[in-house]
Amino acid sequence: MRVEPSEKRVAWRSAAGAVSRLEFVRFLFVGVLNSAFGYGCFAALLFLGLHYALAQLLATVCGVLFNFMTTGRLVFGSASPRLLGRFVLVYGVVYGCNVAGLAMLLHFGIGAYAAGALMLVPMAVLSYLLSKFFVFTHAQTH
Repeated sequence: MRVEPSEKRVAWRSAAGAVSRLEFVRFLFVGVLNSAFGYGCFAALLFLGLHYALAQLLATVCGVLFNFMTTGRLVFGSASPRLLGRFVLVYGVVYGCNVAGLAMLLHFGIGAYAAGALMLVPMAVLSYLLSKFFVFTHAQTH
């Protein structure tokens, strides 16, 4: 039985789509873990009396290595140390966007704890996209 080229393309696209969906599901699970870790650090630092921007900076620093290992290994299949520089750069961008979002939400009267929680989803999406297309561009997926 001969398989037509168009059938091969359909099968390949279907397999590629399944891999992408599995990667995204892994990202969601790892993202929950990473977000809980990062927000836990942020909330603890706020509780200790730090300014929200400093609390976010320190929470980001604490989370970078943890997140690099979990995201790299569990989502993208690579935690090569040569990728750490790009990963750190992504977190610098995410930090800047996060602080800007926190400042805006605080300006509208939302408390720092709630503002931090509200920023979790958009920062997770931004982090995923930058990680996938800038950091782990050539990593093998599971």
